[in-house]
Amino acid sequence: MGSLPTYRPMLAVAGGLPSGPWAAEMKWDGIRAVAYLDGGRLRLMSRNDRDITAAWPELAELPEAVDGPAVLDGEIVGFRAGRPSFEALQHRMHVRSPERIAAFAAENPVVYIVFDVLHAGRTPLIDRPYRERRDLLMGLELSARRWDTPPGYDDLAYAFAESGRLGMEGIVAKRLDSRYLPGRRDRCWTKVKNVRTQEVVVIGWTPGAGRRSGAIGALLLAVHAPAGPLTFAGHVGTGFTDTMLRDLAERLAPLERDAAPAPVPPPEARGAHWVEPKLVGEVAYAEWTGDGRLRHPAWRGLRADKSPDEVVPED
Repeated sequence: MGSLPTYRPMLAVAGGLPSGPWAAEMKWDGIRAVAYLDGGRLRLMSRNDRDITAAWPELAELPEAVDGPAVLDGEIVGFRAGRPSFEALQHRMHVRSPERIAAFAAENPVVYIVFDVLHAGRTPLIDRPYRERRDLLMGLELSARRWDTPPGYDDLAYAFAESGRLGMEGIVAKRLDSRYLPGRRDRCWTKVKNVRTQEVVVIGWTPGAGRRSGAIGALLLAVHAPAGPLTFAGHVGTGFTDTMLRDLAERLAPLERDAAPAPVPPPEARGAHWVEPKLVGEVAYAEWTGDGRLRHPAWRGLRADKSPDEVVPED
């Protein structure tokens, strides 16, 4: 694997439908992963530079589908009832036991959705335009039970409407002449979403009542302001399953601290348990309020592939 350079994934900016020389792909609700294929071996690296290969054994044969070394960019996607489901990945993201990993892989295997090629043979491709990289990727004919190359769309309005019809999160529009910019977030990739989602840092929690008595009632959330410090973004108390709540309680317990990691207004801080800002999650929400709070957030799950310092307001 040492013969291939390493690439951090390029990131998209949230926005509206652009016009001009663009194409679009569906936005997949999964775990971003760069795949390194060399000498018949696979290495999967997450967005925050973690080697996650061992967690997804059902993808191990991917190098056999490509002639020679390559670096691919894509998304690990779980499915339920034939539709992409981020929740379907939640119970696998933190598992370390090889026996449990193998059981999960056999029970509900994932698919690696490939949407870019960064290196082919010994040739780096990141300075080639997206149009050319896309043609090269389609030429690899990566389509099998455990990996696939989804179609692209020249008509962005049609692609966006189709994403809604299919129940997808949205689309990613890409300028046809754009280079691949490793580790950068750039507007030449623009994500247009049907559902607003936001990554958040968990900074504390408040106890529940009634059916949730003795458990977590709500999580206190923060994002990084443009200047860098953590800023309170509100709280979320819906969207949890009982399994999620138990898992969160176990993960938050060793992170307890005495003081809030960010300023929190007294009404929201009352009775709160503070934690080190190390866990990243994702919420769906209606809008940002004028005072910088998430309106009507609903919990979607933890994001083990994201780092707290990456979490900034997307819209």
